[in-house]
Amino acid sequence: MAWNDPGKNENPWKRKPEQGPPDLDEVLRRFQKKLRSFFGGGGPRPVGGGFSGGGAAFGIGYIVVGLLLIWIVGSSFYLNEAAERSVITRFGKYVKTTSAGFNLRLPWPIDRRTVVNVTEFRSFTDRTRMLTQDEALVDINLAVQYRRADPVKFTFNVRDPEETLGEVSESAIREIIGQSKLDFVLELGRQEISARTKELVQRTITAYNTGIEVISVNLQDVSVPEQVAPAQKDAIKAREDKDRATLSAQTYANDIVPKARGLAVSVVEGALAYKARVVADADGETSRFLQLAAEYQRAPAVTRERLYLETMEQVLGPSAKIIVDTEGTGNMIYLPLDKLFEQRSLARPAAEMPPTIRLEDGSAVEAEDPRARKER
Repeated sequence: MAWNDPGKNENPWKRKPEQGPPDLDEVLRRFQKKLRSFFGGGGPRPVGGGFSGGGAAFGIGYIVVGLLLIWIVGSSFYLNEAAERSVITRFGKYVKTTSAGFNLRLPWPIDRRTVVNVTEFRSFTDRTRMLTQDEALVDINLAVQYRRADPVKFTFNVRDPEETLGEVSESAIREIIGQSKLDFVLELGRQEISARTKELVQRTITAYNTGIEVISVNLQDVSVPEQVAPAQKDAIKAREDKDRATLSAQTYANDIVPKARGLAVSVVEGALAYKARVVADADGETSRFLQLAAEYQRAPAVTRERLYLETMEQVLGPSAKIIVDTEGTGNMIYLPLDKLFEQRSLARPAAEMPPTIRLEDGSAVEAEDPRARKER
C-alpha cells in the first residue's frame, strides 16, 4: 500500500511529505537495523499479501548477500587446463604460479590472475630484404616457431616478449646473412643458416629473460629481387665460368705436375747412376794403372812392348781395311782384312773335317783325331 493512500498518515521514512527528504544518516541506520534483524531471525512479516517497508529492505539484503557470495566464489576458485599456468599477483606483486587443476586465490581485485599456455607452439613469419657478404640483395622469408616456456619471466621481465622476439629474429638473420655469400645462401647453406640463426636468437632472448623457447627457425623462401635478377644471373654465370676455368687449370696441373716430378726423379737417379759409374771406372782405371806401374818397374821393356801391342790392337781391331806405308819405297800396301776374314771363315770347316784313309780295296776310312784320343 502506498504511503500516501487515504487513511494512512505515515510513510516508510516516518516523515510527512511536507517535511522534505529523509536524512541520509537515518536511512543508513535503519538499513543496518534491518540487516541485523535479518541475521537475527526477527523482523517484520508480510501484511495483507504484501510487504512492509522492512520486508523490502530484507529482499535487498538477500540480493546483496547472494551477489557477494557469487562474487567471492567466482573470483576465488578457478580451473587451469593441462597446458595452462596461472601467475597470481596480489596488489600487483607476484605471489605464486599455479599448475593444472582447481586452485584458490583471494577475490578480485585483491589477487589478479594471468593465464599463460606453456605448451602451445606459436609462430610468426617475417619477410625482409638484406645484403649478403658479397653485397648482393636477397629477399628472405623467415618463419619462427616458439613457445612460452617460463610464465613468470614471460609475464614480468619484458613488456612485449613476442614483439621483442620478432625484432631479435630479424636482427639475427641480418647478421647471419651479412656473413654469408649469395651462392651459399641460395643453394647449400640454408640449413646451416637456419641453425645458426636459431642459436643466436635463443641466446639473445635468454639474455633478455623473456621466458620464450625457440623451437625452430626456417628459411621458407630465399630469392633475388626482380630488379636485380638479370644482373645477378650474369654475375652467377661469370662465377660459374671462373669456377670451370679454375677446375680445368687444376686438372691440367694435376696431370702435368706428377709427370714433371717423375721426370725430375728420373734425371736425378740417372745422374746418380752416371756418377757411380764414372767413379767406379775411375777407381778401376786407377787400380789398373797402379798394377801396370808395378809391372813396369819389374820389366820396363816387356811392359812397353805389351802396351804398344795392346794399343795397336785397340786401334786396328775395329778396322776392316788397313793401308801400310813401306818405308823408303813410297809404295802403299793395301790389306783387305775383311776379305781375308771371309776366306778364313769359309776354309775353316774343311780344315776342321777329320782326314780320311784310302784302303787297298778302294774304301775310305776316317782317321782318328789325335785330340779326341787325348780327351779319351
